[in-house]
Amino acid sequence: MTLTQSRKAAKERKEERIPALGDMPADEFRKYGHELIDWIADYFEHIEDLPVLAQIEPGDLKAQLPSTPPEDGESMEAILADVDRLIVPALTHWSHPSFFAYFATSTSAPGIFGELLSAAFDVKSMLWRTSPASTELEEVTLDWLRQMLGLDAGMSGFIYDTASVSSMHAIAAAREGVELRIREEGMSGRKDLPLLRVYASEQAHSSIDKGIITLGLGQKSLRKIPTDSEFRMDTKALADAIDEDKRNGMLPFCIVATVGTTSTSSIDPIADIIPIGEEHAMWLHVDAAYGGSAAIVPEMRRVLDGCNRADSLVLNPHKWLFTPFDCSVLYCRHLDLLRRAFSLVPEYLRTPEQEKVRSGSDYGVQLGRRFRALKLWMIIRYFGHEGLSARIREHIRLAKLFTSWIEESDDWELMAPTPFALVCFRAAPSDRQANLDELNEAIMHDVNASGKALLSHTKLNDKLTLRLSIGNIRTTEKHVKQVWDLLNDQLQRHR
Repeated sequence: MTLTQSRKAAKERKEERIPALGDMPADEFRKYGHELIDWIADYFEHIEDLPVLAQIEPGDLKAQLPSTPPEDGESMEAILADVDRLIVPALTHWSHPSFFAYFATSTSAPGIFGELLSAAFDVKSMLWRTSPASTELEEVTLDWLRQMLGLDAGMSGFIYDTASVSSMHAIAAAREGVELRIREEGMSGRKDLPLLRVYASEQAHSSIDKGIITLGLGQKSLRKIPTDSEFRMDTKALADAIDEDKRNGMLPFCIVATVGTTSTSSIDPIADIIPIGEEHAMWLHVDAAYGGSAAIVPEMRRVLDGCNRADSLVLNPHKWLFTPFDCSVLYCRHLDLLRRAFSLVPEYLRTPEQEKVRSGSDYGVQLGRRFRALKLWMIIRYFGHEGLSARIREHIRLAKLFTSWIEESDDWELMAPTPFALVCFRAAPSDRQANLDELNEAIMHDVNASGKALLSHTKLNDKLTLRLSIGNIRTTEKHVKQVWDLLNDQLQRHR
């Protein structure tokens, strides 16, 4: 039955349950609410029966949907039936235990409950008065997380949607700190303003480029620093670049270091970068969106060594703390500068308590914000510090295991160290040394097309490199062994 036919059938059934005014009746809400929870539980129980990568072509879903909206309301029964029939086949399943692409992530049951409650409360977290629970729970929850990470009490946390936005806000705060009246006078048309420089490694995430573009600094302001043999920022090259720029009349004001780069999960030498930045009174922002969460594991806390002297740090609970997307945390040592960069309080937002409380709208471009702290709070309470640590520790163990299989094989080679749970590797059989990029690309596409696993790729030293990321709460050693066998089967087929 097509969607149009299902609409017609619904109309013929005279859906008088749909009220002329008001919301869905409470009994119907309860009925379908229970059904949806059962549906989600079944989805997770049987997700391995689904192909990881959506098995459709561009435009397939659009072709099955009407081009005009429904004139009359339709039953939830019909709507949910079409979720099964139309939406699920068009999904790439990020919560599949064999999703190993990009940075593998997954939601979790307590996080889903938190998201459900957040949707029901529909809080607009802009002022303390409009959202006391959201404002204060966010402060407490992020202080819990700060303690779990081993960061000092000088770091105050704030939730944004993604690391791209968190990092942009950090750079904006850093720019506010140069005291050049950019907030008041802008940057365009000013002859008194030198070129402001931001420094990041050539492995830094593209969100740094985008943040600089958005802030009006321009790509010319970003200087990419070379990396060493392990894809970490070269600190000597950084120091030399800053000295050169200062001699040329530029104003170095911000360094962005990374803990867990996107291509390889490399860790920049934060402790060596700090004195360079301090010598020139520069802001140090640490992009720990991926790798930062690993610091909750006691034996992994070293990955944030030196970060207690950073000015800001971002990490994403929606990457490796099993939090439904989106939830990004910015820790900042200078909330006064962040507030100074963005606070703007028109008369209609003034409240008697505004000088005694923290209001979300003062710390970013958004006025209203979602109640994101609720889901993170529920996750930390349900799993606890030990439970979250155990799951991350197991992912790291599985990545080390996969790495050992690469190292023991004559047909595969490791392309970068494995400090977290991301493995960079490629096929390099001794009997075929030509066109290895083509070979690896073919292997990856065939693995992904099989629906049994999903991998992604990058280029390292100009060589196409496969990436296997482990971060799903449901991934076990069985799934890692399955993808290893699948990779070897595809290698044999392409020999």
